[in-house]
Amino acid sequence: MPDISIIIINWNTRDLLAECLESLYKTISGTSFDIWVVDNASTDDSVEMVQTRFPSVQLILNRDNVGFARANNQAMIASQGRTMLLFNSDAVATPGAVAALMQIIEAHPQAGIVGAHLVNPDGSFQASHSPFPHLWQEFLILSGLGRLIYGRWYPSRGPQEAKGPQPVDYVEGACLLVRREAFEQAGGLDEGYFMYAEEVDWCYSMRRTGWQVWYQPAARIIHYGGGSSRNRRTQREADLYRSRVRFFRKHYGDAAALALKTLIYLLTAIKVITHGTLRLLSGNRRGRAVVGISDLMTALRNV
Repeated sequence: MPDISIIIINWNTRDLLAECLESLYKTISGTSFDIWVVDNASTDDSVEMVQTRFPSVQLILNRDNVGFARANNQAMIASQGRTMLLFNSDAVATPGAVAALMQIIEAHPQAGIVGAHLVNPDGSFQASHSPFPHLWQEFLILSGLGRLIYGRWYPSRGPQEAKGPQPVDYVEGACLLVRREAFEQAGGLDEGYFMYAEEVDWCYSMRRTGWQVWYQPAARIIHYGGGSSRNRRTQREADLYRSRVRFFRKHYGDAAALALKTLIYLLTAIKVITHGTLRLLSGNRRGRAVVGISDLMTALRNV
């Protein structure tokens, strides 16, 4: 049984995946591990690249894109590691990062999940952990007021968050080390989420079953961000909103979910009008694409 089973979900991120795998093999030492790549029906020769360059990697091949949660659950069930490292294909490990995550698992028996210190490719700050969402927080995020009042990284605390290992509400899903015992008790990722908010939900469930969620700033991980979602444009917004509403309904109840839906529709309509006007007046030099109301209604219809 390896100490760590590393699980990577891939959908058309061949070049990023190659860099990711190379970084893991180069930077992990003194710990037994195996690597699992779950491919969600890529069409960019990702599978062939793995088979050729990294033949020791265990491959799970899906005929369709089953999403982040289900793909991770497949590998967590199939693997045997006493811990499991869920690692994004657009992330790069730095020397000592995985060992630092393991230090928390070894030192704190109630640590069920440990998250890393994420940075952008240029070394600048990237949010690594945040408080659990609530309706006022969602309003501040959706309206943009959170950035104006509390700073550009809201709801994260910004660069000052990296002040030593600490228990937190939830950690970002680009790099999560999970104790297998915690996985067996709290269950896997909720497959009702296709993308986004799965780690928030999982950390919430872990804490409710008595496990702690830790943040380890010594585990530095470079995260490009949006490796798969670059291919999905404004659909990312619809998926994100759908996942948020699902989280609210599951953990806070129907009234909270309805309030969040109403807030999303209202503020999205304002964004559509505002950015549409900016693009029209500037000849598409200003403003940005916003998910359409009809697409949003489709995404939120049954959640």
